Amino acid sequence: MKKLLICLLALVATTVLGAESAVPDAAAQAAIKATIAKKFPDITVDAVRPSPMKGVYEVVMGADTAYVSADGKFLIAGDMYEIETRTNVTESGRQKTRVDALAKLDERDMIVFKPESVKHTITVFTDVECGYCRKLHSEVKQLTDLGIKVRYLAYPRAGPGTDDWRKMEAVWCAKDRNNAITEAKAGHEVKSAQCAAPVGKQFKLGEQMGVRGTPAIFTANGDYIGGYLTPGQMVKKLDEVMAAAKK
Repeated sequence: MKKLLICLLALVATTVLGAESAVPDAAAQAAIKATIAKKFPDITVDAVRPSPMKGVYEVVMGADTAYVSADGKFLIAGDMYEIETRTNVTESGRQKTRVDALAKLDERDMIVFKPESVKHTITVFTDVECGYCRKLHSEVKQLTDLGIKVRYLAYPRAGPGTDDWRKMEAVWCAKDRNNAITEAKAGHEVKSAQCAAPVGKQFKLGEQMGVRGTPAIFTANGDYIGGYLTPGQMVKKLDEVMAAAKK
């Protein structure tokens, strides 16, 4: 993916912007998107926008981000940092993208374990065959007792057409999804009628958000806090993230 990204953006920068031209932001953004759509129909550009660095554009493609100079001479593949504050500007952009994606989700398509009083909310891409997913789920009551709302999205790592995928669809098609996912993660078979399960849609979203393993845990602020944490570690991490967001 990285090699394709570099070749793609180098071509786009040279073709669209030209070596010495000064193109207005809106025109440059539209031109980059149009060129990618025409030459690389399998690549989806989610956003093209001016970066904090003058004369450099940020190009977002799912979980991948790169930068193109306005004169078309340079391509930067990697994270951008603001020296003064040591802020990872690229990660801040990814975080905003995740927040936007999470905000569009409907909890009716999820499996939600909700405490009486919600202190934190986590969205977890999960797999019924994943050992650490099972461990996290075995502690879901401890998490809710700590005020953590757990929202599950399906991410069968084995991919479409597999037994793992079938099990996840059976869970999401069950009348009682909460009980079904508990049974499935205990290794029991879940039987349910076929339905228009959102497994494929959620799996695709996970890929777009950079999920590479499960459980993949995201905060309401779009922070990707990684994989399994004990209940105590989880609440501590979430408290830290909340405190940092308020600064």
